[in-house]
Amino acid sequence: MSTNPPNLRPDIAPKPRLSDKPRTNQPTIGMVSLGCPKALVDSERILTRLRAEGYAISPDYTGAEAVIVNTCGFLDSAKAESLEAIGEALQENGRVIVTGCLGAEEDYIRGTHPSVLAVTGPHQYEQVLDAVHSAVPPDPDPFIDLLPGSSVSLTPRHYSYLKISEGCNHKCKFCIIPDMRGKLASRPAHAVLREAEKLVLAGVKELLVISQDTSAYGLDRRYDTHPWKDGEVRSHITDLTRELGRLGAWVRLHYVYPYPHVRELIPLMADPENGVLPYLDIPFQHAHPDVLRRMARPAAGSKTLDEIAAWRAMCPDITLRSTFIVGYPGETEAEFQTLLDWLDEAQLDRVGCFQYENVAGARSNALPDHVADEVKQDRWNRFMEKAQAISEAKLAAKVGRRMQVLVDSVEDDGATCRTISDAPEIDGNLFIDEGFKGLSPGNLVEVEVDEAGEYDLWGKLV
Repeated sequence: MSTNPPNLRPDIAPKPRLSDKPRTNQPTIGMVSLGCPKALVDSERILTRLRAEGYAISPDYTGAEAVIVNTCGFLDSAKAESLEAIGEALQENGRVIVTGCLGAEEDYIRGTHPSVLAVTGPHQYEQVLDAVHSAVPPDPDPFIDLLPGSSVSLTPRHYSYLKISEGCNHKCKFCIIPDMRGKLASRPAHAVLREAEKLVLAGVKELLVISQDTSAYGLDRRYDTHPWKDGEVRSHITDLTRELGRLGAWVRLHYVYPYPHVRELIPLMADPENGVLPYLDIPFQHAHPDVLRRMARPAAGSKTLDEIAAWRAMCPDITLRSTFIVGYPGETEAEFQTLLDWLDEAQLDRVGCFQYENVAGARSNALPDHVADEVKQDRWNRFMEKAQAISEAKLAAKVGRRMQVLVDSVEDDGATCRTISDAPEIDGNLFIDEGFKGLSPGNLVEVEVDEAGEYDLWGKLV
């Protein structure tokens, strides 16, 4: 078992897990999925379509006749990682199809890797399928394939990401996601709920709701209504969340901007009969008003503190997670100190932080007074030191409490679990190192916390 690293980038999703075994002579495709959970969902959809057409999915390079690399273009470091992954796939397999966010920059990719078979942009599923058909023609078995089967999941069977919209209407100066993925495009509420219901019926215990801006869900659809069960449901985050909470699984909300109507979600989280977890993942990014203005962010530090107080008044057990950028162009020591003071007052439960990077095409590149790398590193260290101290104190207060946990994995030395306060990969874990032999991934069990660390808890079965 390993403890949770505190410095994960916000564009990292769990590593895909593949286990398909091809039949004799079945055409086989490999997949490397980089980037955020939203990209992981794209990978799942591509592989689901391919499997329905008779392709097998290979967990390694050597068993694949071609490899799809789903890339990330969030940061320059992510772009470098994507180019490295493409190069590795070319070296190990030789036949590579590129898709995803970095795929929007075909010349950039081919400048380093001219031999890739095809390059497509994000969520261009049909173009990816066309490229696969050209590289590895389908050969379906009419008695096995071409039937509507279950979706391919790249996460453990007991949790799944549920993407409710694509794109974003914000114009944050440091971000090029709207340029790559377009404006907000919400899925109809009944389509999201149908998918969620199927996942729960298939054994999923936790639905992780994702989008680029979850709070804005349905805005582009003018909050239209759709038939659902014996009534109707609006394409609005409050209505959608209420219905998701009735399906019998944990529901965890990610990427929630702190708009005023977010307050409508908190009573759902405070209701013990509802599956909506008291957990909000909110990308605050900074606290000083001048930095936020230079970022073109739709928030201010003092107002968010008022919102946090209101949320906690309605739901005292709520867990708040956020990500921040340090070293943004023009950030002064005084502005950074404001961020530290804000964090002291906000007392967020889960915090991620990354140092500002230029990204090709981002408007922030042209801002004056870029911060030196050594200053960024120093500020990151100081920020994480404070965040770690807050986390350690909050976790210490949980020792002696009983709580329900979801088992993620069971190994020889113990079980790795998560509480309602922990999202997979980005938050902490709860470890059980005694009496765990009868546990399996996906079990929901009650534990008593008997030890706490900086980011993780230890407990015993009740």
